[in-house]
Amino acid sequence: MSSTEFTDPDVPPPTESTGSPTAPTRRTFIATTTAVGGAVVVGGFIAGSDFINADDAEAGEAAPSSRVSLTVNGSRRTVTVDNRTSLLDLLREHLDLTGSKKGCNAGACGACTVLVDNRRVNSCLTLAARLEGAEVTTVEGLSDGDELHPLQQAFIDEDAFQCGYCTPGQIMSGVGCIKEGHTGSAEEIREFMSGNICRCGCYVKIVRAVEQTAGRK
Repeated sequence: MSSTEFTDPDVPPPTESTGSPTAPTRRTFIATTTAVGGAVVVGGFIAGSDFINADDAEAGEAAPSSRVSLTVNGSRRTVTVDNRTSLLDLLREHLDLTGSKKGCNAGACGACTVLVDNRRVNSCLTLAARLEGAEVTTVEGLSDGDELHPLQQAFIDEDAFQCGYCTPGQIMSGVGCIKEGHTGSAEEIREFMSGNICRCGCYVKIVRAVEQTAGRK
């Protein structure tokens, strides 16, 4: 019984090398490039770690800050804050006045509305460092003890809220609207409070509450 020898027709028979004895073979080429590539990758990770450490060190440096004195709801407050701190973050994070809500944090919803020197502002867009000597009123400062501000009471009377998240900003905007004299008609109230969004859709009742407080009802 004879044995059968299998050969690969695609593989040419070995021949004697005619090239330079120092010429790299395919195997040595792959091995060399793999080793070099691994070194580059490892070196990259090491370099990357150095960069991260440098960034961490830079981030750890103290940011520029300012000492600011302002009156908040009738009380004089002096704080030292990062120059990038918004009035909203100053109120919520430093003074524990959380009535002003952080909605969009881009000045588009009005949930953070407060009064600065009796004018309405979006506190998320107002830098605290620029308010030296200013007088700030938040929704917490409207009531007199247990006696609600007339607009706060009007919101209850007219059921002018649902989820309540936008309500502090709506009330502060309404107070500002009344102080500014923009309550000549329901249309005027809607126009000058258009920056305050109520996702529950209580606009009709909100306008009625402002009208009631302004003495039109």
